[in-house]
Amino acid sequence: MANQDDQFKKVISHAKEYGYIFPSSEIYDGLSAVYDYAQNGAELKKNIRDYWWKAMVQMHDNIVGIDASILMHPTTWKASGHVDAFNDPLIDNKDSKKRYRADVLVEDYVAKIEAKIDKEVAKAEKRFGDAFDKEQFVATNPRVVKYTEQAQAILKRLGQSLEKEDLADVKALIEELEIADPDTGSKNWTEVKQFNLMFGTKLGASADSAMDLYLRPETAQGIFVNFLNVQKTGRMKIPFGIAQTGKAFRNEIVARQFIFRMREFEQMEMQFFIKPGTQKEWYDYWKETRLKWHLSLGMGEDNYRFHDHEKLAHYADAASDIEFKFPFGFKELEGIHSRTDFDLAQHEKFSNKKLQYFDPEENKSYVPYVLETSIGLDRMFLAVFSNSLQEEELENGSTRTVLKLPAVLAPTKVAILPLVKKDGLPEVAKEIFEELKWDFNVTYDEKDAVGRRYRRQDAAGTPFCVTVDHDTLEDQTVTIRHRDTMEQKRVKITELRDLVKEEVDVRNWLMKVK
Repeated sequence: MANQDDQFKKVISHAKEYGYIFPSSEIYDGLSAVYDYAQNGAELKKNIRDYWWKAMVQMHDNIVGIDASILMHPTTWKASGHVDAFNDPLIDNKDSKKRYRADVLVEDYVAKIEAKIDKEVAKAEKRFGDAFDKEQFVATNPRVVKYTEQAQAILKRLGQSLEKEDLADVKALIEELEIADPDTGSKNWTEVKQFNLMFGTKLGASADSAMDLYLRPETAQGIFVNFLNVQKTGRMKIPFGIAQTGKAFRNEIVARQFIFRMREFEQMEMQFFIKPGTQKEWYDYWKETRLKWHLSLGMGEDNYRFHDHEKLAHYADAASDIEFKFPFGFKELEGIHSRTDFDLAQHEKFSNKKLQYFDPEENKSYVPYVLETSIGLDRMFLAVFSNSLQEEELENGSTRTVLKLPAVLAPTKVAILPLVKKDGLPEVAKEIFEELKWDFNVTYDEKDAVGRRYRRQDAAGTPFCVTVDHDTLEDQTVTIRHRDTMEQKRVKITELRDLVKEEVDVRNWLMKVK
């Protein structure tokens, strides 16, 4: 665990030092679980958003995008169930006066059991070498089997208690497992209570006539209430999807783990409207399609896994998370949910407006079923950033810190470096800068020895450095250096644009999904 914590601390400090993420309003001591994306962070975030949008909207001729407002009519949230049921089970420690999510305390306990399983597997792997059969070991090793059964039993009980809203049993489970306050070790707990997570606000000039509104806790409802508008104006035929990205707000009591769980965050969601009865095939299709999108970034297949939900929302008939291996373990990155006709049927009921689709093939109208894919942009940012930050031992014994961001997502694609600040080299370097900036985000750097500048760009995640030296003046060639391999080669100035484009072009990355 200590090693994981150290790695995570490095991620947080590197994000600040290299202009990716700052604590919000830091000069006033910040605001808990609210962060600002800095100059490099804003670019990386935008690139991730674009990468998702292109794959989701541009590459599918039956998916369109919208941008719905953050404020919605309050009845929206009554219809969606958020007013009555958007709660977290919370528990207070009487000694430390700290508040925790009861389900997270139990899940963290299970994560420790899973860490023991990983330890046993790693030990056996070392012992048996190439002959090691992981699947067989996990299925037959008595210690691992015991741990696995224990973890599954705990999660099953938690899921059932939350579903029945048996909060007393959730507390009983915490006491039986002897779960202590992570900060103080105290086991002196209050009862578990439900707490609504929506932020309230007011609409209107006078206090008497002001209407109570909420900041949206998710972006999906903006899609559902616009279903008919989009379908009719776009003449969309089922199956079709509506995508959107945007801010959502949750009054997370236990917001933590940096940008993993924030109070103001961004979602990238797509609601796919389908014919009732076809949800199983579409569920499988979107699970596979979304995982391929993640894998196209080359962050390692071992870092992803599916987690199928034991506990389903009352209206859902299937739900799965794509989990990613963050520095603090496997956690949810994206959800794929088969939501049946719950959403549109609820809005139909509360608005008294028909939200149906006339199917010309069937010659009848019906309320479509919905298949949802929903990913947190901030979580995706954290996945990309934490996975890319690496310390490398070099041949000469020194180490370098390198941020190996997928080149397609990197904020700055090329750094132009004149070898020295004289002899006409800065002038040539600036000409190259002016030429490349039409196609890529480019930076210019002439301070310090060139080796130090390379290190700085490695740590900032820039995939290419182009060095202009005295030979450039003679033969119009420059040295291009690749961040990941540190390989350097001479190329003509005129070839630079195509070389960089080849490596950073969205097409070349997304083609892997096909």
